[in-house]
Amino acid sequence: MATKKIAIVVGSLRKDSFSGKIAKTMIGLAAGKLDMEIVEIRDLPIYNQDDDTETPPPAFTAFRDSIRAADGVLFITPEYNRSVPGALKNAIDVGSRPYGKAAWTNKPCAIVSQSPGALGGFGANHHLRQMLPFLNMPAMPAPEAYLGGIATKFDGDRLTDDSLRDFLQTFVDTFAGWVEKHSA
Repeated sequence: MATKKIAIVVGSLRKDSFSGKIAKTMIGLAAGKLDMEIVEIRDLPIYNQDDDTETPPPAFTAFRDSIRAADGVLFITPEYNRSVPGALKNAIDVGSRPYGKAAWTNKPCAIVSQSPGALGGFGANHHLRQMLPFLNMPAMPAPEAYLGGIATKFDGDRLTDDSLRDFLQTFVDTFAGWVEKHSA
């Protein structure tokens, strides 16, 4: 089985975000199983169809090309106001256009949501799940990942919670199988 390339889309723009720390942890846990790389969304202009001409903004093209080159996508996101952050929604919009040429099409995916609160980003996770069928992305159904109390799980960038590490390892292993089964 060849190592599959996974685009990680981190929903938070904050430099020291918990979503970014989780992404880095999962990259380490996936070593030898999945080739994971964070695809940056911070420099994407707000999607405006008027800008999406024969020569779209270079950031649109670079982002779309990165997603197209991946065998699967892992979304890691915080919850903002019971939904996904605006930057993540914008990245989804950019990748979904132009109509009929979406970069997301047929990319197997999974979602990890997190929050310092107890619900672990449940609202963001489910709002994102509502978008995925329209994007034609087969979403891994289980295990679901709602990481609550995330602010207590790291010392700097180092995950200190062994139980969470074990869960994330199971998640990565399951996702590797999901991508193998569903990638083109």
